[in-house]
Amino acid sequence: MSATLSQRLEGVRARMASAARRAGRSPDEITLVGATKGHPAARVAEAVAAGLGHVGENYVQEARAKLPELRARLEAGGLALPCLHFLGRLQRNKAREVAREFAVVESVDRVELGAELEQRAGQLGRELVVLLQVNAEAEAAKGGAAPAALRELLAQSLAWKHLRVAGLMAIPAPQPTPEASRAGFARLRELALSLRGEPGGSALRELSMGMSADFEIAIEEGATSVRIGTAIFGPRRREEGDPA
Repeated sequence: MSATLSQRLEGVRARMASAARRAGRSPDEITLVGATKGHPAARVAEAVAAGLGHVGENYVQEARAKLPELRARLEAGGLALPCLHFLGRLQRNKAREVAREFAVVESVDRVELGAELEQRAGQLGRELVVLLQVNAEAEAAKGGAAPAALRELLAQSLAWKHLRVAGLMAIPAPQPTPEASRAGFARLRELALSLRGEPGGSALRELSMGMSADFEIAIEEGATSVRIGTAIFGPRRREEGDPA
């Protein structure tokens, strides 16, 4: 008999805790973000009811369609909306919508986008937590700043009054085995440490890295947040979305 969503969620939490203990860390240091790309609002609401407190969306268009239903389902069940993370590539013309709907934006990769989010968050009277996305392998299909561009991005972030830079995020290139991802995760950790002395760098305490295939390795290498989709929700119903 296949596991229920609640059972898969608990299984992921148990694996996270084991990985943390192997690394001499407290499981409480690591946030589980459910990556819900391609999964319907009913499934997301089921996960929230089972205890998932952070939900990540990749596409503005999908979130636009999904979030009203999610809110309605949660309200009907007497449940609060989880902390919403925006995970995907973001165009500046959609920054206002993201600033309105999300609490955390994990994909800030250029000064212009940060400035736009700052303006929109200020207009809405909100503060957003943001992570700076790194593209260490310079993969054209992925967002993210080159490591060499992070110092300038950090320096410019000091002018943002409505954005709180909290750390780095990365989506490493796919590897044949989870263990093969270890070096990439270690590089992100070392990059964050190397920037601590730069203007704005003292804020880089969070590391969002690791997904269903390799999150245990990411935790062993210092992840403070992991983005898990398939291991909780099963295969996505579709791959495409709005390239926000």
